[in-house]
Amino acid sequence: MPFWVSIILALAGIVYFSVFWEAVILFLLSDLLYGAREVKFAGIIFVSFVVALIVLIAAEIFKKETRLR
Repeated sequence: MPFWVSIILALAGIVYFSVFWEAVILFLLSDLLYGAREVKFAGIIFVSFVVALIVLIAAEIFKKETRLR
């Protein structure tokens, strides 16, 4: 499946499920298989993994804050 379909499904999973670590693992495997050094991001390979991890943490904080109020 194309990469953009994976992104949409991962975002939907992060929003729907409580803690969706599978999305982070999906992007880690994607970076391990197809990753290349990115000059824009100081030469790191795991760009989509880091972005997925940040989105997961931000979504969990946002979900926790909205459920408490």
